Amino acid sequence: MLEQLKERVLKQNLELKNSGLVVLTWGNASAIDRQSGLVVIKPSGVPYEKLTANDMVVVDIETGKTVEGNLSPSSDLATHLYLYQNFKDIQGVVHTHSAYSVAWAQSGKDIPVYGTTHADVFYGSVPCTRALTKSEVDGEYELNTGKVIVETFNDLDYNAIPGVIVKNHGPFTWGESIEKAVENAITLEEVAKMAYLTKQINANIEPASQYLLDKHYFRKHGKNAYYGQKK
Repeated sequence: MLEQLKERVLKQNLELKNSGLVVLTWGNASAIDRQSGLVVIKPSGVPYEKLTANDMVVVDIETGKTVEGNLSPSSDLATHLYLYQNFKDIQGVVHTHSAYSVAWAQSGKDIPVYGTTHADVFYGSVPCTRALTKSEVDGEYELNTGKVIVETFNDLDYNAIPGVIVKNHGPFTWGESIEKAVENAITLEEVAKMAYLTKQINANIEPASQYLLDKHYFRKHGKNAYYGQKK
């Protein structure tokens, strides 16, 4: 079932490890088949070097029940499912504990747009969610993590800003494919690092101008985009 998607999910989970975004088993990536309503996700707590495509777990988007697989799905499954249920355009979700993104999350600060690297992918600051309440943590924690992310995007475009940092926790990214979600996770960690270093050099730095943000974002994503090769 969904054998090709399992292979892609395995490959992209390994890419997180190879890119340095994941140490030990601190991360997960998933992809959805919208036609069937099934999600393929990494199993919980399995070392990356031991993963195979057959280890990937297939679950139902609505119930979260395992449809295929002998291992338990990622403990963050409920967060992934809630994002798929509410962000209808996305096809892949990634979560890591990458150091610089986590540092911003633990600080409770949005990651501002200081330059063009950020502006190429994220059309505005990458937001930090509010902290979950005690009852949210003590209750359905992973589901409530998804809910606080969606809440954060009530007035934001999740397609234009394909990532978030959850306060005291870490980053989640998404995309039009699992490959894009992983790429966005890599980019988010890089811009988090750049923003941190920028603040170290100049504590009073102001965000980049709106016109520079517009130029760099829309040259890649706008209707008149000209970055890259013509298809």
